[in-house]
Amino acid sequence: MVNVANLSVRYGPRLALQNISFMMEKGEILVLVGPNGSGKSTLIRALSGILPAASGAVRLSGRLMNSLSPTERARQLAVVPQSPQLPPAFTALETVLFGRTPYLNFLGQLSPRDEQIARDSLARVDALALAERRVGELSGGEQQRILLARALAQQTPLLLLDEPTSHLDIQHQMTLMELTHALARECNLTVLIALHDLNLAARYADRIALLESGKLKAIGKPAEILTSQIISQVYGWPVQVIQHPFHDSRLVLPR
Repeated sequence: MVNVANLSVRYGPRLALQNISFMMEKGEILVLVGPNGSGKSTLIRALSGILPAASGAVRLSGRLMNSLSPTERARQLAVVPQSPQLPPAFTALETVLFGRTPYLNFLGQLSPRDEQIARDSLARVDALALAERRVGELSGGEQQRILLARALAQQTPLLLLDEPTSHLDIQHQMTLMELTHALARECNLTVLIALHDLNLAARYADRIALLESGKLKAIGKPAEILTSQIISQVYGWPVQVIQHPFHDSRLVLPR
């Protein structure tokens, strides 16, 4: 379980997040949405421990985030960052093996079990065939799958994804989101995803958290948050929200 209580974060003198509170359960996908600059990436960084809290607290499985050592934190949560720069000379398998770092012995040695976990993680994201290929040779969609496999290799209960579908074509967007949804259900993971695409959020979120100017404007089921009134007001542009013709979800259409 994740418990965020009255979390505030500063960038210098500016308060980037203000009194954010929510809880997440195992197996749940919570999608963060909001205009540019609303605080989505900042919240991901704060939950991962990269940014310190100005006030408030984050608890992971009942333990305060700021009480965990870096190794303990890396065993509790894994992050798929936004537009990362991967070392092009490493193979996909070597890249995924970095996810095993929190479990290495004091000599930093990898065990056969670590390699098996890495290969299993590649297989889960349908990328085992890429294991021996150099990362620099892979497409953007293939690299995103490698990043997800690296996060899975950490074997953490919490998974944070920051704009994982940016720069991907529609096929790779859908493949990545379908995969993430399946992993949340099959592995009972708690998943927090920051997305720009409101229609992806409508389709894959169990709940949506809407941020505006560093504040939590609303949180709830997609049908509760994705309304014409709420989205038009927060995004500053009129939209129409209709029933998706093919799926049991909302469809947000700019006017």
